[in-house]
Amino acid sequence: MNTQADERLRFIFERRSIRVYSPGEVDEAAVQKLLAAAMAAPSAAAKNPWHFVVVRNRRTLLRIAGALPHGQMLATAALGIVVCGDLEMAHDNQLSYLLQDCSAAIENLLLCAHIIGLGACWLGVHPRAERIQSIREIVALPASVIPVACISLGHPGESLEPHAKYNPNCVHLETW
Repeated sequence: MNTQADERLRFIFERRSIRVYSPGEVDEAAVQKLLAAAMAAPSAAAKNPWHFVVVRNRRTLLRIAGALPHGQMLATAALGIVVCGDLEMAHDNQLSYLLQDCSAAIENLLLCAHIIGLGACWLGVHPRAERIQSIREIVALPASVIPVACISLGHPGESLEPHAKYNPNCVHLETW
């Protein structure tokens, strides 16, 4: 598949996980764009169970980095966003719908970050019980709210080449 064929899709194919950040704050207008993009995601039965904890405090970012084995980039990120879902708000109170909804919101957020010139990296929290508990305590989540992931954000301090991941072996027509 030629991913270069449609220039309109370039932002999708060029998005990469950025783990190195340059110094500098991310302004509030950019954060609002990220959150608006995240909340524009589809949601099962339009329940929108997501919540977002925006973390700029350096000590809190360091605590979150310590709770996530691959989250050290949070130590130099301008901010982190903890993406959570409220199980009481999810369609049929189902964890699976909550996870799908939050994942769609995360992808929108990541694409928005790339489009507006920021670097971002998705750090998984759910389903690891120890990560869930640590993040829940660090950002003081209510009992019904589950941390799904943390997103590190900042001005990119690295430039990664786009890479195509299309694999025709993963495509099945009509049946397996």
